[in-house]
Amino acid sequence: MRLQTELIATDADAVRVAISIGARRVELCSALALGGLTASAGTIADVVETAAGAVEVHALIRSRAGGFHYDADEIRVMTRDIELAVAAGVDGVVVGALGEDGLFDERAMREFVAAAGGASVAAHRAIDVASDRTTALEQLIDLGVVRVLTSGGAPTALAGAAGLRDMVAHAAGRIDIMAGSGISSATVAEVMATGVQAVHFSAKRLVPDVTGISMGAASSEGLGPFEKVDADEARRIATIVAGDH
Repeated sequence: MRLQTELIATDADAVRVAISIGARRVELCSALALGGLTASAGTIADVVETAAGAVEVHALIRSRAGGFHYDADEIRVMTRDIELAVAAGVDGVVVGALGEDGLFDERAMREFVAAAGGASVAAHRAIDVASDRTTALEQLIDLGVVRVLTSGGAPTALAGAAGLRDMVAHAAGRIDIMAGSGISSATVAEVMATGVQAVHFSAKRLVPDVTGISMGAASSEGLGPFEKVDADEARRIATIVAGDH
């Protein structure tokens, strides 16, 4: 089976790039610099309209930056966000919540799966900080999660190649292992060699800020830069994945 490609999208422009390179799907989120947070309702609606069935749209549901242990209020908000995203027409959602033991919080995860209804449910990189990735992987399989994004427990997918191979072997086709973090045209071929079923990448470029003012601690040296998709880099990655390089 051909390796699947997933482009991170924060706007309709990235969706158009994903369609142009033949990506299987986009993961829709905001705040890439924070690891990705839930996109606004307006962005979700605009991206679903732009995709128009030409590429799958999977919405990341993550209420805040930081770790993956959530209180009841945060779980309730994310459950509602899942329901709203599915109602807006996304093909699936990407979720994750860990318990105090460092494994997936099964109660929260079951709420997320139920809220998704018949939409696809994938797990995000919470698994990379789980106390036991093998046990966490079995939890996802039992929950009916179809795909998990991971760097193999390392800062980047390339550094985590050995972990990715182990996860692919353990999963044995019961759940798709999707490699992410640091995927570029320079690294994707080596990551593909681990046997993963999919690769996840942003192909981002930085648009500089020239305003010279700041708004909050995260922008102490100016408002930007902000991130946009680099269509040329996305195309290079897709070409390598397709075996046309």
